[in-house]
Amino acid sequence: MVSAYFGRVGIIQRVLSPYRIPVFDLIANDCADGLSVASGKKAVGETLEEGDRRALRVAQHGELLNHHLFNGRYYLCWQSGIINWLNEWNPDILVVEANPRLISTIQAITWMHKRDRPVIGHGLGVMPLTPGFKSLRNWGRRANIHQYDAIIAYSSLAAEQYSKLGVSCKRIFVAYNAVASQPNSPMPLRTRDTNRPTRILFVGRLLPGKRVDMLLTACSRLPAGSLELWIVGEGPERQRLEIQAQKLKSTVLFCGDMRGQALRNVFCEADLFVLPGLGGLAVQEAMSYGLPVIVADGDGTQFDLVSKENGWTIQPGDINALELSLREALKNRDRLRLMGRHSYHIVKEKINIECMASSFIQVFSDLKGTQRTNLGQTKLVA
Repeated sequence: MVSAYFGRVGIIQRVLSPYRIPVFDLIANDCADGLSVASGKKAVGETLEEGDRRALRVAQHGELLNHHLFNGRYYLCWQSGIINWLNEWNPDILVVEANPRLISTIQAITWMHKRDRPVIGHGLGVMPLTPGFKSLRNWGRRANIHQYDAIIAYSSLAAEQYSKLGVSCKRIFVAYNAVASQPNSPMPLRTRDTNRPTRILFVGRLLPGKRVDMLLTACSRLPAGSLELWIVGEGPERQRLEIQAQKLKSTVLFCGDMRGQALRNVFCEADLFVLPGLGGLAVQEAMSYGLPVIVADGDGTQFDLVSKENGWTIQPGDINALELSLREALKNRDRLRLMGRHSYHIVKEKINIECMASSFIQVFSDLKGTQRTNLGQTKLVA
């Protein structure tokens, strides 16, 4: 792996996510001529967590104005200010979200290509199309993905999906989607006390899509006294979930929002991490503390994170599969410890923000010294 990129890098994001800030700073550390991230604000009422640009310590920030058009499956976003930012920052290489809903990205691609500079798209792959104008939307996906000179896929599954859209494998790179740092301390030692219940942990915003209600129901079907469910997080669903827990007479502790050392202590004291719905970011953090996991198959990142060696993957909404996985997990705590060890090594050696940042730098360096000949094609410059 190369250690530095000698050039100026630009990254365009719809919204600056807080979990991406450490990654951008790590990439910026290895960009000799600097890195700037341009982003706008989320839509009113959007549950997405928004990062504070002042938290960027190495990377610079450019402000864009997001215009949110339509809703749901027809949502589109136009970002004003892209050309001004490009003229001011003048990047040698540009990274954008490979998302056809961001309709203003084409102006950035055109600006870069007029100057024979490469544009890299990045993304989680291709989600199944919902009903409504499927043929037109599938055409839009293909047209969008072939605008880029390279694609950074956030999982090996995403790389396969981009390949099926006709992208050359020579233009597809994998940077495993990461939110956790490489652990710098040994895996936590956990008690072998089999007299206490197994501690099951959920961490995340309490939203309907997280399916904590399904987790409560699945836990209520297991033998009384066999487990404790710890729910860490706040959100609009909390009151309803607390009422459900009382009715089910489950052993449930609502911990509220926890951060810093308090959250680290909870990860160290738990035996199993479960994420039954949307999301997945907390899974890596749990794995960095040596926890086995049960996760719903969601955006594709679980494909590289979770295997039979360190956990269970279930289909979204399948409460029976969740119950069966929980029953299997509760059979043998020593086995959970072994599975947790596999989780720890995955995050330490393969999927962490340090490795992710290094993968980006490698792609930048691979594209350095190339000249565009046709849209989406490159040739090496002698």
